Amino acid sequence: MSVRQQASIGELRPSQLLFTFGVGALIDLPNLSVIVTGLDDWSRDPAYAPEISEERLLAAVRKYLGPQVGTMCSPPRVEDDGNGFTAGANDTSNIGVPVAPFPRWLRCPKCDLLSPIESGLFEIKIDRYHPDRTRYVHVGCPRSKGGAPYVLPVRFLIACKNGHLDDFPWVEYVHKGRVCPRPLLRLREFGVSGDASDIEVHCETCASSRRMGDAFGPDAFSKCRARRPHLRDFETKECSEPAKTILLGASNSWFPITLSALSIPSSSNKLTQLVDDSWALLGTVPNLDSVKWARDTGGLPGFTDFSIDDIWSAIQMKRSAPLSEANAEPIDLKSPEWDVLSNPESAPNSDDFRLTKTQTPEGFENLISQVVLVERLREVRSLVGFTRVESPPDCSEAFNLENIKRAPLARKAIEWVPAVEVRGEGIFIQFRESSIAEWCSGDQVASREREFYEAHREWRRVRHIEPDTNGFPGIRYVLLHSFAHAIMRQFALECGYTSASVRERIYSAEPESPGEAMAGVLLYTAAPDSEGTLGGLVSLGHPEKLRRHISQALEQIRICASDPLCSEHTPSSDGFTLHGAVCHACLFSPETACERGNRYLDRSVLIRTYESGLPAFFDSVVGPE
Repeated sequence: MSVRQQASIGELRPSQLLFTFGVGALIDLPNLSVIVTGLDDWSRDPAYAPEISEERLLAAVRKYLGPQVGTMCSPPRVEDDGNGFTAGANDTSNIGVPVAPFPRWLRCPKCDLLSPIESGLFEIKIDRYHPDRTRYVHVGCPRSKGGAPYVLPVRFLIACKNGHLDDFPWVEYVHKGRVCPRPLLRLREFGVSGDASDIEVHCETCASSRRMGDAFGPDAFSKCRARRPHLRDFETKECSEPAKTILLGASNSWFPITLSALSIPSSSNKLTQLVDDSWALLGTVPNLDSVKWARDTGGLPGFTDFSIDDIWSAIQMKRSAPLSEANAEPIDLKSPEWDVLSNPESAPNSDDFRLTKTQTPEGFENLISQVVLVERLREVRSLVGFTRVESPPDCSEAFNLENIKRAPLARKAIEWVPAVEVRGEGIFIQFRESSIAEWCSGDQVASREREFYEAHREWRRVRHIEPDTNGFPGIRYVLLHSFAHAIMRQFALECGYTSASVRERIYSAEPESPGEAMAGVLLYTAAPDSEGTLGGLVSLGHPEKLRRHISQALEQIRICASDPLCSEHTPSSDGFTLHGAVCHACLFSPETACERGNRYLDRSVLIRTYESGLPAFFDSVVGPE
């Protein structure tokens, strides 16, 4: 649980450590609140944290975090004993993701005592065989008659936009800056509403008291102490952002910054591809004899058709390949994927990647050039940082991360990053470039693009992201992104996966030179199981089913339950929203499914709404009305 006193207190899925409870995030357990500590405290034992290979993603991580990053590793974990019990007092009991109690201030529900853990008034009770029962108790509580009562973490914290997090300054707050020699605090609630204005902190020593409603004013705190509790230190330079009161469990207390890449075939040579896929193991093989031993003992099941000499030669060739330089051009993760997905006939299949081209849905041939069933895919996702209070502006590509106020994952330069690999299936839909270009060149469409561009600039100005002109994806992206959301919502009704399980990957690029244009969407689902998913999504990509789903998706968004308010919405010029006619009733998707945080969406570019006279891309198929 902490560096000094270790015990298992719960379980998490590996994917949760990237998207929900990663480094620096708070985990609100039944009796405890803990924070995931930095990578300095994590175990690097390969027996419990195996390396994950994906060279394109690792190159992008190095570009962002520095060339010293050597590997991506799975979070350390230990399998259970098969009976549903976690490891007890044995050699593996301390293997896992380290956490520390936070906030450090606790409250006794019996006597309302408010005090930090360091005061010695609270004692931890560890249950090694029932981790969820680990808790702090108030020994000697004057109002408890049945033993020491459980104490709970307070639900008020302070944070800032630079990623700092701190305990609420209870003593300073209740005394308004005055000095009290021996403060004894109690936190009392009046009524049952739980509202901050009904909660009062009181000092019994000097009789000072103050309602918590004052803590949420704009001038409640003027300075942030630059505390980094996940690293157990304070940042050396002074923080320029004001501190802000947040609640324990608030969704804005932690936003992950992640990068992801699909594992696409890097070579048509089967042996070379096998070496690439198994590089996490083969990269550490010292000599030819070790290769022979690994293959003969079943450690290299896919290499039985090749001689030991050929395998060793392929390993040496891989080692001699130059590494990506940290100061090279920005890493483009999507263009190589587009090249493979848009040319399925020439793409070699593997255990982690399999493409099958199918017919274009009838009636959509002039708009959609091809549909590809991605029967197997592997995606690797890595955590490179996090933010607080405000979500990161755009994490879809590594080169968009430069100006984000990223909180670090460790005290020193990071040598590895946590990552997970998932396997699944998907449908790739490629749009006809001539139709996309013709639609984008229209005057009314160009006017709508200018509205999005001004909203984009203002959105970046409000968040002090410079230069404000960078990163605009264009109206082409708005069209593809909106289409992806419409189809994802429709697919979720029939494919057997929830709306949060179907993800998007948008391939959009203006034709600056021949062959560089991209216009396609990959809708996929993936699971951490080694076998991936079961084909429920791919089955919807067959021509007749896909035609029906596209038609129904477009008809569903023609009228929104929130109309006319939804259809009247335009890209905001106040810097707070970056979308047109969309809302939660029609196109918004769960944050885990969208690569842009539900920004750059507008259903009026797909199909005409009541308020929009904008020529919609699908007018030629479904008609303007």
